[in-house]
Amino acid sequence: MSAAAGYHEEEALGKAYDSRLMKRLLRYMKPYRWWAALAVVLLLIGSAGRIVMVKLTQVGIDNHITPKQLDGFDTILFAFIGVMVFAFFATGIQYYLTQWLGQRVQYDIRMQIFRHLQKLHLGFFDKNPVGRILTRVTNDVNVLNEMFSSGVVTIIGDLVMIILIVAYMLMENWRLALISFLVLPLLVAATAIFRIKVRQVYRQVRLKLARLNAFLQEHITGMSIVQLFVQEKRVFGKFDEINTDLRSAHQRSIIYYATFFPTVEVIGVLAVVLILYFGGVRVESDIMTLGQLVAFIQLVEMFYRPIRDLSDKYNVLQASMASSERIFRLLDTEPAVLELPKPARVNGFSGRIDVEKLWFAYNDDDWVLRDVSFSVEPKEKIAIVGATGAGKSSMISLLFRFYDYQKGAIKFDGVDIKEWPLHRLRKHMALVLQDVFLFSGDYAGNVRLRDESITDEQVHAALSRVGFDRFLDKLPNGIHSEIRERGATLSTGQKQLLSFARALAFDPEILILDEATSSVDTETEQLIQEALDELLKDRTSIIIAHRLSTIEKADKILVFHHGQLREVGRHDELLKQKGIYYRLYQMQFKQEVAPGQSVRTAQPTSKGV
Repeated sequence: MSAAAGYHEEEALGKAYDSRLMKRLLRYMKPYRWWAALAVVLLLIGSAGRIVMVKLTQVGIDNHITPKQLDGFDTILFAFIGVMVFAFFATGIQYYLTQWLGQRVQYDIRMQIFRHLQKLHLGFFDKNPVGRILTRVTNDVNVLNEMFSSGVVTIIGDLVMIILIVAYMLMENWRLALISFLVLPLLVAATAIFRIKVRQVYRQVRLKLARLNAFLQEHITGMSIVQLFVQEKRVFGKFDEINTDLRSAHQRSIIYYATFFPTVEVIGVLAVVLILYFGGVRVESDIMTLGQLVAFIQLVEMFYRPIRDLSDKYNVLQASMASSERIFRLLDTEPAVLELPKPARVNGFSGRIDVEKLWFAYNDDDWVLRDVSFSVEPKEKIAIVGATGAGKSSMISLLFRFYDYQKGAIKFDGVDIKEWPLHRLRKHMALVLQDVFLFSGDYAGNVRLRDESITDEQVHAALSRVGFDRFLDKLPNGIHSEIRERGATLSTGQKQLLSFARALAFDPEILILDEATSSVDTETEQLIQEALDELLKDRTSIIIAHRLSTIEKADKILVFHHGQLREVGRHDELLKQKGIYYRLYQMQFKQEVAPGQSVRTAQPTSKGV
């Protein structure tokens, strides 16, 4: 995928409001609807409390301060303080509830995404970059948290506050209210311009940020190449260029905010000037009271604050719509590998495998496997060999049902694997890969994979059986010693020994080795070979291997070529046929097998087939 294509999805901001998306988002609030309702009630109480405080100020001025009648003024004062304290606690609890609500919804969405990711087949992860998936689970969910915690409820509060203020002003003095609203067209124009400008600059910020993240991910991962070819200065210059673009985009957004908010304040002050001018005349003419004038000034200041907040919430809402659309697109991705509604009930498992007329393609009719049939008896050891692209690893992926085949059947103990529950199917198998993935944590955790039913004693026994104890004895905390990220301090051989121990600890009926020893040094290979006989004992085994020692011991060897099973037999039988296996076998030797010379007398190289 090109860089431009990767940036495009991050760049799009979408609509400011999409009713379809909002309905789906609001479903996440359903379990907490009563808490959300309580937050709205508390917000309304807080808004009403501020209006009451304005009314009390007006009464205090008109009934006590202006006529210099202080009897009862302390009652107004205490009432003002009481309402202020009550509104303070109502607003505080409401703020806590909305933040709590946002965190709960964020937690639920993130758990749903991760649960869904675990159901998707491997082809999805082949086509979608890890960085984009991480963005969905982290950044996009955080944006939704902002909407739920400071968006939905706060927007309701701001709208209610505006309605209450307008209603109060119209009831008190509709003429002065209309005069104060004369500046609203200026406010609408300023808000519209701000919204357009900020939308454009936010799009640029997201684009520049996507470019920066892509550059960082690529060059941190490839830092060894950067240093090897002395490209630090050039790469730093490119990073400086991208980082400068991002800073400039952010600075433009700061300029717009720095212009918009003071503009709103100026418009508000202009409204106050109009009220003072026209209201002052009316106070002088005894048409309105001083308390009403002061109340109007307070109300105008309160009126423009939620309008300013709503302009800012527009950006939150717009970003939330874009993030929710990307999240729902991920959640709407149907798993390609599904269990039957009522899977078969399988009692016991012997380890027999039957592959019948199997056809498989990753894309349409571009067949990777064609008309493949073979059987594996319980506790039989078979090897699969073939050139790169012959279909060996694809065959293994189908056995684990990482993908579904298009034609034919794969049966375990006579039951098609599509009828098996996935967890039961995979629980009977273990796969040891050449490229071993290690998780952060300790050695024990990487062997048991958080399966607490596997005890420390079993972990230690598994490590000892594969010969890893010679390395374990040098560690300060034994099996509880920490492994650095991705096992950075371990050699390739040590990682593969750990993967052997992992398979051994789970004690599967079927063990599959996918080129698990092809990159092991000679000394480590000896350790693995010593453990292999024990590891493969009394279990069905399928070995994709380039090393002769593992191939020669197989009960049966399957030779794949261009997606077809071309030869089947034991090692000696296949050599006598002088077919594909014979040619692959010859490629391992430093010299051609001389006429009359036994193939076994030639010296093999360390390089695999």
